[in-house]
Amino acid sequence: MHNKNVLGVLMAAGKKYRFASVLLLSVLSYSFNATAADENKQNNAAGAALQTCRVIHTDAERLECYDRVAKQFAPPTYKGKLSSVTDLFKLDAPHRLRYRSYGFIFVLYVLDADKNIVQNIHLGGTGEDEYIIEAPGTYSLQIDGSAGWEIWLEPLDTPN
Repeated sequence: MHNKNVLGVLMAAGKKYRFASVLLLSVLSYSFNATAADENKQNNAAGAALQTCRVIHTDAERLECYDRVAKQFAPPTYKGKLSSVTDLFKLDAPHRLRYRSYGFIFVLYVLDADKNIVQNIHLGGTGEDEYIIEAPGTYSLQIDGSAGWEIWLEPLDTPN
């Protein structure tokens, strides 16, 4: 009788784990499909923007258009959620630090190689802004956010 109870418990546990496995696969599949859909949407928007630039007749205006598209669709240097600290990176020239927050709290610290705060940046609510790192040097970034965020490091000689 005892063996039947153990067998019954094991079978019930197997069903429970099978259900959990199916549920997990469903969630992962949905997550993958949502990410793929977002990437397709981004690719379509980039393609449409590039096509708009192609038909501009004057060289200067066409180049300006392509520069805007490159900035808009460039992948971020750093991307994450909530809090993170980047590895050290070296800048040999001034750079634009462009940042975007998708949450209601975003605090960004620019740190030097010794972890001293060079600049403390706050962004209230969702949005995008930039800061110029003027001095060449070795830096890292400490990010504290309430949601997702993206950060780009761009050489300063690139257009806004």
